Amino acid sequence: MKYDWILDVLVDLRTFAQANGLNALAQELEQTRMVASVEIASSGDMAGGAWPHGEDRKTGDIARRARTGARA
Repeated sequence: MKYDWILDVLVDLRTFAQANGLNALAQELEQTRMVASVEIASSGDMAGGAWPHGEDRKTGDIARRARTGARA
């Protein structure tokens, strides 16, 4: 995919944070990586900005799905 590189960058930043005792930052970077994964995966199929079943990407549903481990 076109944006997969950003996931690699986020993993590298998380690894650096963990190695340097920045645990809160490492956790936030993991959450960010999950949100990015969901958004990237859905971007090709959801050009109109809406999820199936009437959910809207702008409402924070992406973050909720990422935190709960739900797949797009």
